[in-house]
Parts: sequence; structure tokens; C-alpha cells
Amino acid sequence: MSHPPVRQPFAAPTPADLLRSLAFYLVFYPGTVLLLSLIAIQLLLPRSGLMRSILWWARYHRWCVTRLLGIQVRIEGAVPSGQVLVAMKHESFFEAIDLPMLLPMPAVFAKIELMRIPVWGKAGAHYGLIGVERDQGARALRAMIASARERLAEGRPLAIFPEGTRVPHGTAPPLQSGFAGLYKLLGLPVVPAAVNSGPLYHSTIKRAGTITVRFGEPIAPGLARAEIEARVRAAINALNECE
Repeated sequence: MSHPPVRQPFAAPTPADLLRSLAFYLVFYPGTVLLLSLIAIQLLLPRSGLMRSILWWARYHRWCVTRLLGIQVRIEGAVPSGQVLVAMKHESFFEAIDLPMLLPMPAVFAKIELMRIPVWGKAGAHYGLIGVERDQGARALRAMIASARERLAEGRPLAIFPEGTRVPHGTAPPLQSGFAGLYKLLGLPVVPAAVNSGPLYHSTIKRAGTITVRFGEPIAPGLARAEIEARVRAAINALNECE
């Protein structure tokens, strides 16, 4: 009988980690508040300005991560673009904020609760977030598919966190049941993406080091549910080793 890997404890944060994290919070979050004020105004203006602001926010976050936290970002594999569904591991807020840096302005499947946050939810809808309403039946699913196809028609890739929420590094929970349904209805190739951001970024006190994002080989459409789920689950957990 096979056993799950034993998760080793991560190194305790150092005083330098504490100082870097404090600098990050003092710089990144006030900047984010200013950006939200700008976005609130841009909701009344053409969409292109808001899209630039979202990209600016992602770049600002990456700058804070690399320069203040001492975290480097390493990309492995070919970065996907065009009509594709990117299925990404989700260990921390890092990859959620960094997505416009990792992919060319992706349209992202997100919890519907995020779309209800004042200002941010409306900005997300303008940007192209696709609200996911679990257990809401066929009508909600059709609405998601219609929104996804609109974004594809704009030449943007789709991105989803198929585990449904952030999970601890070193764990490999089953994928959410809706992922296979989206894969079948969209008829797109899937590019799995592994991320090991959890040990460095997820805690309140963040640690210096390297976050790796590893894009796997595209998986063709048309596979049976069990096969696509098994292949995606294995690929997005390829960086699960504790470092």
C-alpha cells in the first residue's frame, strides 16, 4: 500500500525575513489602496485604462516580491497563450496576483464571492474574471461557458485553479468536480502549471528564496474525466517536494 509523502516542517523565519515582510506590507498594501482608488474612477472610462492598471498592479506586486521580500521567480517550460485553459496549483495569493505577469492578460475563473467585493468585484468583471457559482446548476454553467468563450474570442487564455482554493504545500487534494465539466464543454487543450509558492509566501512572515512556476506539456481535449483529472493533478503537484 502506498502512503502519502511526509510533509517536513519548513525553516523558521529569520529576523531578516521579519524586516523584509514588514517592508513589503508597508509598501505593497498602501500602493494597492491607491490603485483601487484609481480603478474606481476608471470604471467610468474605457476598459483599456483599467486593463493597464491591473497589469501595473501585477508588476508592482512582482517588484515588491523581488526587491523587498528577496523572492526570485523562476519560469520553467513554455508559457502558453491563445486558446488554452491553464490549470494552476494554488498555494498562496502570490500566483493569483501574479497571473497577468505569468500569462498574457488571462481571463481567470474565480469564486463568485470575489465578484461581490465593492469596487474590486466590478473591476474584476471588467477585467474578465469569470465568476464560478458552485452547485448552481446548468444555467450557471452555461453562463460561465458563454463568458469564457467571449474572453477566448478576444485572444486571451483562460486560467483556473482546479483545486478550488489555496492548499498547503506538499498536499494534493482531488480536483474540484467542475473542472472536468469545463474541460469537456470548452474543448480546449489544458496546460498544467505547478507552483511552489506556499513555503515562501503563504505565511504572514514571508521568506526569501525562489518560487518556481513550471508549465507542463499541453494535454489535448477530448479525454475521459478520470484521465484528464489524473494527468492534471499529477502535473500541478510536480513541485510538491519540500525544499
